[in-house]
Amino acid sequence: MTSIDPREAASALSDIDLIARRVRQSTIYNLSSLLMIMWGMLVFAGNIASFLWPRTAGYIWIAVDVAGIAGSFAISASSYSQTGIRSFDFRMLVALLLFIAFGVFSSCWLGHFTPRQMATFWPIYYMLFYTIAGLWFGQAFVAIGLGITALTLIGYFFSGDWFDPWMAFVNGGGLILGGLWMRRD
Repeated sequence: MTSIDPREAASALSDIDLIARRVRQSTIYNLSSLLMIMWGMLVFAGNIASFLWPRTAGYIWIAVDVAGIAGSFAISASSYSQTGIRSFDFRMLVALLLFIAFGVFSSCWLGHFTPRQMATFWPIYYMLFYTIAGLWFGQAFVAIGLGITALTLIGYFFSGDWFDPWMAFVNGGGLILGGLWMRRD
């Protein structure tokens, strides 16, 4: 019977911990990438539809949000059946609804935003969440959040009447590209 010294044991435990962290991050990135790609496609479609039919933009975004929440539940359920890790449960729904309620309260009642300001506020508000999540889950979230925020502000000040198509590519396309980028990690 061979025994290992304390240094070898500590090194082996450190290796195991590193592998466990990588698996955890890989699982988070895989699920997040699926959610980001789905939300990116919905946001892209929502921005193009808002550009084409501006009078119905409010209804379009309600439909995008409902479809996104339903899709998030579906992706989470699929992920749970494959990994056994529950990622979007009742608490996540409540957190998302509170997040949205605070955004509505801030943008409609406190801010009295114009439609263009509203279309700028929401992506930046959501990207704040991505950036904060990145402090725990990985640098990709921080890069995606800050990148989309910066491009949103550039579009707000410089895109003129083409702001909605700009946002389709920046926000929707950015989420899709971010989701694909996270799949490589």
